[in-house]
Amino acid sequence: MPKNEAVQSKQEQVWSVLDRFRIEVPSWGFANTGTRFGKFVQDAAATTIEEKFADAGEVNRLTGASPTVALHVLWDLPNGTADVEKIRALEKEHGVKAGSINPNLFQSQEYKFGSIANPNAAVRKVALDHLLESVEIGRSLGSKDISIWVSDGSNYPGTQSISRRIGWMEEVLGAMHAATSEGQRLLIEYKPFEPAFYHTDIADWGMALHLAQKAGPRAKVLVDTGHHAPGANIEQIVAWLLYVDALGGFHFNDRKYADDDLTLGSIDPYQLFRIFHEILSAPAAKTDGIAYMIDQSHNLKGKMEAMVQSVVTAQELFARAALIDRDTLAKLQDECRLVEAEELFRDSFWSDVRPVVRAWREARGLPVDPLQELQKSGYVEQIAKGRAQRNKGAVSSYA
Repeated sequence: MPKNEAVQSKQEQVWSVLDRFRIEVPSWGFANTGTRFGKFVQDAAATTIEEKFADAGEVNRLTGASPTVALHVLWDLPNGTADVEKIRALEKEHGVKAGSINPNLFQSQEYKFGSIANPNAAVRKVALDHLLESVEIGRSLGSKDISIWVSDGSNYPGTQSISRRIGWMEEVLGAMHAATSEGQRLLIEYKPFEPAFYHTDIADWGMALHLAQKAGPRAKVLVDTGHHAPGANIEQIVAWLLYVDALGGFHFNDRKYADDDLTLGSIDPYQLFRIFHEILSAPAAKTDGIAYMIDQSHNLKGKMEAMVQSVVTAQELFARAALIDRDTLAKLQDECRLVEAEELFRDSFWSDVRPVVRAWREARGLPVDPLQELQKSGYVEQIAKGRAQRNKGAVSSYA
């Protein structure tokens, strides 16, 4: 292929995937959050749902890739379905819509010994009622996904029945699935540890897959890139879930040791590239519905800067993965030409797609450099002035 044609083909590939790529931002990513030991308050952090929507709208204006914001039921809709009209008004005002609905099964005092896996049937009923309200909130807002993270588990051997808790989870999630409407989905997340340190009830993708299949056809698995044991081959997990048509979505962040919630791609961008490759290699019928979501919040980096940085990084890594010549790669794989296959793969990862991405932004009427535009706009300084006083007292609330 002549050089000019090759450049044009590369641009078309990148532009095509960027036009389709959407990644959701989390409301809690704009708020003052922290570790189990404490947090460092930021003047510009959002303290209300109105401010979270304003920040999410600004991220979408800058990147053109984040038209939805994930909502946390307890933090963002403390009155449950009664807050739906407020959310609808904020959608219109800020040009972003409610995305995934995230129930809270870890914060209430009743959940000391578990929520949907609690030995007490009355507590399981409390958790189920909350999940059913989350389904109704999602239906009212037109949100497709209810994203479920269950922190249940135990800290000491012999103190809980691992097997009986499986049955209790099946029962609650089955009842929740029965309440969903066509077009809604349950995304079941897994995590190997924390806060339970002996056994966690949904500790890996196999457990999440079983619970999803048991719940019903509108339940799939959610992969959080930070929720794996060190050295786990996450792209292999993704490939398996795609193969069995059970991959529902992602929570993207990065980590050095465990669930560190570092900005996406900051530690291992090659891993995310490999994950995107598996997705782009799968049949479209199994990938069209995948929900891409960011799940991170920062004590040290500025909230807005970190979120824009993450969205831009995701766009660039997705674009790099789109450049892989998969037909040639498949031929090299089948012929076991290892070095050539790896070099073809690596060439796409090392490609500098930033000029092509900048050209796409310019053609779509977006800021060519979103981070620079955020800095020039004065948005962060403006919101910091309006929020600083409230944030001075924001030292005890997680969200």
